Amino acid sequence: MSAYTRVLLACFGLFSLIGCSEPQLDSNIRSRGFVYCGQDTPTTFNPQLTDGGLTADTLAAQIFDRLLLLDPISHQPLPSLARSWSVSADGLEYTFNLRKGIEFQTTDWFKPTRQLNAQDVVFSFKRILEPSHPFNKASGGRYPWFESQGFKSLIEDIQIVDSHTVKFVLSRPDNAFLSNLATTYAVIHSQEYGQSLLKAGKLNQLDMKPIGTGPFSLAQYVPNDLIRLNRHWGYWQGAAPMEQVVFDISSRGTGTLAKLLSKECDVLSSPVASQLPVISDSEDFELIAQTGMNVAFLALNNNKPALKDPRVRKAINLSINRENLLNSVYYGTGTKAKSILPPMSWAYNHNSKALDYDPSQALALLKEAGYDKNLHLSMWVPLEPRPYNPSPRKTAELIQADLRAVGVDVTISTHETFSRLGRTDTSGSDLILTGWIADNGDPDNFLRPLLSCSAKSAGLNIANWCDLSFDNLLELASRTTKLEQRVSYYHLAQDILDDQVPVIPLAHGVHFQVHHQSLGGLQMSPFGTRSFSSVYRSE
Repeated sequence: MSAYTRVLLACFGLFSLIGCSEPQLDSNIRSRGFVYCGQDTPTTFNPQLTDGGLTADTLAAQIFDRLLLLDPISHQPLPSLARSWSVSADGLEYTFNLRKGIEFQTTDWFKPTRQLNAQDVVFSFKRILEPSHPFNKASGGRYPWFESQGFKSLIEDIQIVDSHTVKFVLSRPDNAFLSNLATTYAVIHSQEYGQSLLKAGKLNQLDMKPIGTGPFSLAQYVPNDLIRLNRHWGYWQGAAPMEQVVFDISSRGTGTLAKLLSKECDVLSSPVASQLPVISDSEDFELIAQTGMNVAFLALNNNKPALKDPRVRKAINLSINRENLLNSVYYGTGTKAKSILPPMSWAYNHNSKALDYDPSQALALLKEAGYDKNLHLSMWVPLEPRPYNPSPRKTAELIQADLRAVGVDVTISTHETFSRLGRTDTSGSDLILTGWIADNGDPDNFLRPLLSCSAKSAGLNIANWCDLSFDNLLELASRTTKLEQRVSYYHLAQDILDDQVPVIPLAHGVHFQVHHQSLGGLQMSPFGTRSFSSVYRSE
C-alpha cells in the first residue's frame, strides 16, 4: 500500500488529527509534495520532551523555529527568531532582540490572533524551568536534554525587556549557552495557544497538536503509519515550494529500500551501508553524504557488580576489534573511535592514550579481576539503523564473538528502537549498544549529556557512571573565556574517560541520505537536523 493511499484511508481512521473531506482530484502526492521514509513512530511532537529520534532529528525543524541556528561549517550560532543578541561583560546576561512579523501556524485546532513576541519565548522556557508553571508537569513533565545540561541550575531568570526583547540571566558563565539555544530542543511555542489549552483543560494537546512558526504545520498523524505536514503559508522566510510532506513511518510490508526503488518514497535518510551499492547503481537517485558529529559506543552499566571493576571494563574495551567493525558494518565509510568526541571536534585529544585492541591483555585483566572464563553478560541492542551505526545487530554479533574469544559469554537482547527517557528500560542489561549525534559543535554537548552526574540523575547517562573530577573539569571548561584553557580541561576530562572506561567508543559514522533525482534543495547537517523549507521538485 503506498503512502498516499494510506493518507486517504487515514481520513477515516480513529487516530486522525483533522477532519477529512473528500480526496482532491489530484491523487498524485509527488506533484504536490514528497514522501520521506522513516522507521520511528513519535510519542510526542515537542522535542523538549525527547532525547532524540524523529521528532528531534527531523520533525522539529519543520514545525518549530529556535532563537538561533548553527552554521553547519563553523558550528557558530546564527540569527533565527532572534535577529541579534548581546552578552554582558561578566557573561551572565544574554539579551535577544526578536524579529517582528513572525506568524504562528493556523491549523484546524487553533487560529492565532497575534504574531510572535517575547511572551512566547518566556512561556517556552519557563515551562521547563519552573515547577509551578501550569505546563511543567504536562505530558510526563520530563525534559531529558535540558536536565542533562543542568539547565535549571544555570538559568536564574528569563525577563521580558519589551515586546520583542528577552533577557536570560545565568547563575554562572557558560560558553556553550548560545550553542545550546540553537539546538533542536530549544523550540519556541505559542503562549496564546497554551493559554487557550489551559482554559480548555487540554494541556497535553500542546505537545501532540503543536503550533509553531516553522515552514510546515502538523496536519495528520496515524501512529505506526504516517505523519502529514502542510505548508505554512505565513512562514517568515517565505512559503515552502512543497505543499506537503508525508512521513511514511509504517514498518509492515516492504522495507524502506524497496519503497524507495518503487518510488513510494522520495527520500530515505540513513540507508544502511549494504544498500549503498544498489542505490549508487540507479540513475534515478542522488546519494549525498555528510561527515557526522556522532559516535557509536557501548555503554557499560556501572551499577552491575562485575562492571564496577575498571579492570573488567578495560578488558571489554581491549577485546573489541574496531577494524573488523569498520570493514563488516560500515563497509569502509566510518572511522575508528578512540574517544566519545569525533576527530573534527576542536577539543579532540589527538594524543589520547586510549586502549586499543589487545585480546591477550584483556585475558590477563579478566583473570586478575577474578573472571577467568566465567563472566556472563547481557547486551541490549536496538535494531533501528542510525547514522552512527548502520547495522546495530551485526555490530552486536561481532562484539559478542570478540568477547567470546576472551571467555566472556554475552546474551543479546534486541529491541526496535532506543530512548533514554524511561520508555526504554535498560536497567537490567550489562551492556547497551547505542550512540550519539551532536546537537551542536561544542564538546560539552557530547560529554555532559552522556557522562555527567546530572545526566545520570536525569536518566540519560545510561552507563550510570558519575565522577566528580570529570564533572569539575566540564564546569571549569564552561566558565573560562580562554580557548586554550578550555581545550586543556577537555583533554583532562578525556584522560579520565580513557582511564575509567565507563563507555567504549566504537566508530564515527558518515551520515548518508538518498533522494529521487527530481528533488532539489535538500540540506544536510552534521547535527542531524534539517529544514525542508527550500525543497522543490524539478519535474
